[in-house]
Amino acid sequence: MSRVLRFPRRAHLRASAEFQAVFGGGTRFNHPLFRLQVLPAPADAADARARLGMTVSKRVDKRAAVRNRIRRQVRETFRLQQPTLPPGDYVFQARPEAAQVDNPGLRAALLKLLARATIALKPPVATGTMPPAAPAASNPT
Repeated sequence: MSRVLRFPRRAHLRASAEFQAVFGGGTRFNHPLFRLQVLPAPADAADARARLGMTVSKRVDKRAAVRNRIRRQVRETFRLQQPTLPPGDYVFQARPEAAQVDNPGLRAALLKLLARATIALKPPVATGTMPPAAPAASNPT
């Protein structure tokens, strides 16, 4: 298997505490098929990257094959978009409606959510050639 196609363990959220941190302080984006919560990486993190977490519960579908199909689509869509995403932790929660949608429909929903998250989380780009002005110091004398 080629290294380019791999999705390494460091690209996953694995511990319960990592999921709870995202649920507690992340930004939420909703879609009829998925809910996405994103916790941006700290600005001082040297090796920050986009990491994936997902939950597909039995409420979505009782059949494991259907839940695994949804997981595969989430994982593959995220893997392909990962280089373009701002660093942070991304957690997808599948909704029961996702079980009724075909794979291209799932990918379209995931891409739409990731695009919304990317736009909302990218830092604003400074316009012009001058650096931003330093905040004025208040002198209470």
